[in-house]
Amino acid sequence: MRNFRLDDESGHQEALFSWAAYRTEIMPELQYMYHVPNGGKRDKATAAVLKRQGVKAGVPDIMLPAARAGYHGIYIELKAGENTTTKKQKEWLEYLRQQGYYTAVCYGWQPAAQLIEQYLLHSDELTKEQETVTMR
Repeated sequence: MRNFRLDDESGHQEALFSWAAYRTEIMPELQYMYHVPNGGKRDKATAAVLKRQGVKAGVPDIMLPAARAGYHGIYIELKAGENTTTKKQKEWLEYLRQQGYYTAVCYGWQPAAQLIEQYLLHSDELTKEQETVTMR
């Protein structure tokens, strides 16, 4: 893996997807993991266009549509440093959890990779979560 700037979420996200590319042979489902580009700084005109196209605040950063242990897939909100989830992000995570998805907030790419590996390879160890999991 190449070096990534890990002082913000985008660097952690790049590192996670780089890790996933290396691990696809062991976990082929990783080729279907994707990023939902709802965040980021944009000018007002671009933000307005994206909103009309369906971009919604709070949607988790990463989705892996692979069913395991009674879950339809896993949604991850990736954080870096001291960032915390917004009210909208918490609402989305709770809604998705209620709809049968495994949901998590992961601080850094390593906890996210660890959780994804557990989800895909050791799903029998997952418990039915009553709330969104936080991994640090």
